Amino acid sequence: MQKRFNARKLAVTAVLGGVGTVLMFLSFSTPVIPSFIKLDFSELPALIAAFSMGPLSGVIVCLIKNLLNAIGTSTAGAGELCNFLMGVTFVLPAGLLYKRNKTLKGAVIASLVGAAAMAVCSLPINYFISYPAYTLFLGFQTEAILDLYRLINPNVKTLFEALLWFNVPFTFFKGLCDVVLTFLVYKRLSPVLKKFANI
Repeated sequence: MQKRFNARKLAVTAVLGGVGTVLMFLSFSTPVIPSFIKLDFSELPALIAAFSMGPLSGVIVCLIKNLLNAIGTSTAGAGELCNFLMGVTFVLPAGLLYKRNKTLKGAVIASLVGAAAMAVCSLPINYFISYPAYTLFLGFQTEAILDLYRLINPNVKTLFEALLWFNVPFTFFKGLCDVVLTFLVYKRLSPVLKKFANI
């Protein structure tokens, strides 16, 4: 029975990972941040998985969507690695907090904490992993990257400033979008997911 339970739960998690992969492909630029930074809602199924089946399922969804996107990557895998790490910093604390308090208020608090954690962690993840990898593997020059930020805010002087002024609030906004979408669809999806996952 336990093996069957695990297999069904993993199958539902894999399906949500596939949905996340599609949503990751459907990324788009916004006018408030350099065009090479894309907005997508691929953490939506990961957050749903974390709430309905536990934080580990949310982490696995993040892993699946990034592994599949890495097949056709244009970032030497650095973009997918950083997307995975930021996704984990979002869904893991959110899933753990919701597991302890499965109420509407608990879900709201858990989601907001997760979004805030992802925003804060995006600073060191981008500063120490993403942008050095882009420079090393893709030949991007830091000054050229900063010039793209300066098109929006000419006062940007360093990469750290650019990440703090642009990426951190953008990442928090992205997390909030996933939170809102989750609350719009979770109530309808949750019974179906739990039925198929047998939980």
